[in-house]
Amino acid sequence: MPASSTRNLIVETADDLFYEGGFEATSFAHIAAAVGISRGNFYHHFKTKDDMLDAVIARRVKRTHAMLDGWQADGDGPRERILSFVHMLVANRAKIMAFGCPVGTLCCELAKLDHVAQDRAAEIFGLFRDWLTGQFQALGAGDRAEALALHLLVRSQGVAVMATAFRDDSFIRSEVAGIEHWLTTLPDISPSR
Repeated sequence: MPASSTRNLIVETADDLFYEGGFEATSFAHIAAAVGISRGNFYHHFKTKDDMLDAVIARRVKRTHAMLDGWQADGDGPRERILSFVHMLVANRAKIMAFGCPVGTLCCELAKLDHVAQDRAAEIFGLFRDWLTGQFQALGAGDRAEALALHLLVRSQGVAVMATAFRDDSFIRSEVAGIEHWLTTLPDISPSR
């Protein structure tokens, strides 16, 4: 396997293991075993766990940009694009119920560790905030756009936390329906046609 493919596989595997088991609990040995490479080969690609964390965060940032760009291109309008964000809760509900939100869990863990990468991981929430702000502006929210974007982020994170706690599929669907209704009833924002 070419070195770049091995490196990418290590990062992808580390991302999954950090999400499912936590950054602190995941060792080089866990990742090397999951990838099926020796620890020596592993160290050829990453010297420290923090180097690997940086690569995982960079991967998540890149994937988030690609997802937002896809929603921007595919959505019929800002309301439909916002709903793409909201519907992630339903589309990813099995993993959310098992492990929480991948962004939220990593940010919380790094905050508890007072890890230097905490702010970098939080940049992913910033990408969502900025993109949602643009969608709310396109809906006519004006100066309230960022506050509405943050409200939606907070609400989606709350749903993810409670879904993890209760592991209740119907709860997620009910909350998503509530968010959909909220979007249609916001004052001073016209629904898309």
